[in-house]
Order: sequence, then C-alpha cells, then structure tokens
Amino acid sequence: MPDTLTLIQKITVGAAGASSVTFTNIPQTYTDLIVKSSTRTDRVATNADCFIKFNNDASNLTLKKLFGGGGSGSTGSSSSPSGGIGTSNGSSNTASAFASTEIYIPNYASSNNKSYSVDTVQESNDQSGNIYATLIAGLWSNSSAITSITFFIEESRNWVEHSTFYLYGVTKYGSSTPSSAAAYATGGDIITTDGTYWYHAFRSSGTFTPRKTISCDVLVVAGGGSGGKVLDTNAFGAGGGGAGGVVYQTGRSLSSATTVTIGGGGSDSNGTNSTFSATSTITAIGGGKGGNGGGSNSTVGSDGGSGGGGTYPGKAGGASTQGSSGGGTGYGFAGANGSGSNGVGSGGGGASAVGSGTPGGNAGGAGGAGLNTWSSWLSSTGLGSSGYIAGGGGGGSYGNGSFNGGAGGAGGGGQGGGPNSPGTVAGVAGTANTGSGAGGSTSNYGVVGSTGGAGGSGLVIVRYPV
Repeated sequence: MPDTLTLIQKITVGAAGASSVTFTNIPQTYTDLIVKSSTRTDRVATNADCFIKFNNDASNLTLKKLFGGGGSGSTGSSSSPSGGIGTSNGSSNTASAFASTEIYIPNYASSNNKSYSVDTVQESNDQSGNIYATLIAGLWSNSSAITSITFFIEESRNWVEHSTFYLYGVTKYGSSTPSSAAAYATGGDIITTDGTYWYHAFRSSGTFTPRKTISCDVLVVAGGGSGGKVLDTNAFGAGGGGAGGVVYQTGRSLSSATTVTIGGGGSDSNGTNSTFSATSTITAIGGGKGGNGGGSNSTVGSDGGSGGGGTYPGKAGGASTQGSSGGGTGYGFAGANGSGSNGVGSGGGGASAVGSGTPGGNAGGAGGAGLNTWSSWLSSTGLGSSGYIAGGGGGGSYGNGSFNGGAGGAGGGGQGGGPNSPGTVAGVAGTANTGSGAGGSTSNYGVVGSTGGAGGSGLVIVRYPV
C-alpha cells in the first residue's frame, strides 16, 4: 500500500564495515514503524545474534522467541538488556549470503510501553542446523516516544559491506501524511523527493532546519532586474533587465537552522539579493535594470547579478557583478551594449550568456539565455521555465512600425515591448521564482513608453540524498 508506507531513511554499510547502525531524529508523524534489513556480519561462524536499542536505552527490554534450524524446531524465552532481533549470517556462512529481517513497531510515538515483533531468516546453503528462522515478540518497558533505533551484533562484531537497513513510516489506511514527513529537514513551501534526493524549494523567505547533520547542495537565485522605460516622445526602445545572479554550492554540511531570504524582482529598479545565511552566507546578487530609452536622455544598463541591457544611442549594457559567494560558484553575464544606429533596446544578460544587440530591422535585442544545469531539480519541484532559470529580458523595439520586442532569454526572461509583438508598449514581466529579467518598454511617436516589465522573483532550492 504505497499510500500508507513511506521510506524515511536508508542506511547501507560501506567497505569499512560498521559496529552499529542507528536511525536518528525519527519523525513523530506516523502511526507505526517498519524496519527491513538485509545483513551479514564478520563474526567467524555461520550465524551471529543481533540486537536492538530504542533511544540508546540498554535496559527494560524483554522478549520471547520461537526459532528453528536444520529441520528441528525449539522454543525459548529470554530477557536481554539490549533485545534480540534474531540471527544474521556470519563470515563462515555461504559467501555473499545475507539474512533478511522485518521488524514491526506499532504506536512508537505513544506514551505507553512499546511492543515490537520480528521475523528473520538466514540465507545459506548450509542446512546442518547452524542457520535459523526466528520469530520474536519483544517489549520495551518505557513510555518515551521512540526517536532513535540502533542495531548491533554479539561479541562487538561488525556489519559488513552492503548490509542495508530501511526505515519506513506507516500511516493508518485511508489517512494521508505529507510526503515531507520523511524528510530530514523542515522549511520551504515545496518539499518533495524523486526517490534519490529530497528537495526543499523556497519561493518566499523562510528557515531551513535540519533534523540531523546533513550534506546538502544549495542553489540560490536572486530577483531579476526590471526592463528600462522610455523617457522621450520619439519611438525609442529601452534595454531589457538582467537576470538575478545564480550561486551553486555542493556538499555543504548543515546541522542548525539557516535563514533563507528570497529576493524580489525589480520594479523600475534592480532586483534584490537572495541569501542562504549559514556559517558562510551565500549571496546571489539582484539583476541589473535595463537602460532607459530616450535619445539624449538614455541611460546605460545597470550592473547586477547579470547586467541590464543598454540602449540607443550606444549606451553600454551593465556588467555582471556576481562572483563566487559563501563557498559556491556564481553565474551571471553582462547586458548587451546599445546600438548607435537605431532606436532599439538591447537584451539583458542571462545566467549562461550575454544579452544580444539589435538583430536588425529595428527589432529589440534578445535577452541572454539562462541555465538548465539544474533541470532535474526544477522538474522535481515543478519550478523553472522548461528546465531553465535566470533568463535575461529582451530589449524594446523601435516603436514606429511593426517591429518585435526582443525575445526573453530561456528561463523566464520577459519579451521587450513592441507594437507588433507582444503588441504592447510595456515590456513583459520576468517569470516569478526564476530570477529572470523583464523586457524593456517601447514608445510610439508622441507617446512616452510605460515603465518596463517587473523582474521575476528569485528562489532557493536545497537538495540532499534520501
């Protein structure tokens, strides 16, 4: 029943072996727990007795067991300070053979004593009586909620490589538990898993709080810059807004709450910064505003995470000021310089390419393309634009005639204003939560163009292994 059984954590023993395996910070949001394991030990024998602790408590555990091996069965009862869970394969057993165990723990979060049941069987070609199938009924006489479970072996032996433990949460049939209940952290308005990684996506500011120390990959995107506006009654076009800067860091160790700030898209301004504030803060810089159009009143594109596009006559595009930050690698490109030969706006820079100047024919320049490096992240969280983020805004066209505004860069960049396409004076806004720049505005003779489109807001995504 996949709607009632959720994988909380998987632990696989590496080449060095492990004297114990522990599930920690177990969420208290389920009804019951199930542990499934496939195990082998380095004890020099065909078998090894295995044990369990709850909350690292080595007392108050009693059990009764029924076991059999080699064609004969016997029963026994036992009281153990660390609780049995049957037998696993030893190093003298058939090579590459592992024991299979399932443990059921009902009402683990209650204030009552906790019962558990075990069904375990060894895999082996040896039927001489040295392998066992075991059924166990156990009791932990403690009213505390179970928050950790530890597995270990007699004689202080080790679990060997490839031994694997799975912890599942069980919910009552017909009820629903958020998929985020199994995650190892809280925070973000989208929490989802693709079965390999957990993703926490922030579309608005918040706090990321691990339940334990985890190694994360972090993607931080600032707000995009607005498109420029037209200040003159002649038919000028304004520059497109630059995309917000992008910063990516891999393998960041986190164990405490981290403040996440999502930058807003610019409105007749640069976008604002997004930050991931931990020991070393990651800062993605807001995208630059596009240059204003207007002949002698024209302005250069603003510097930013990616620079805003320039405009006529020959006004420069803004530079990218996004460098490495907080141990992460930064991405951003400049806006295109404005042309000196016509009245169009140039494209703002994107996260993977500079903006484009005029393509000829008085159409606006295209915004620089964004990045699709994290398309799997975006697919899992339902964000981005066709797998891209942080595209630059297109420049506004020369407004007298049927000229197109510059195309927005892949990733959500807004198209520049144009009487033919998009058929509006104002530039198109950047797509929300992509960090994309907006399109610059245009003008018709005798009509001052409106303010360029607003930049797209930023985002932060944190990823870590299931």
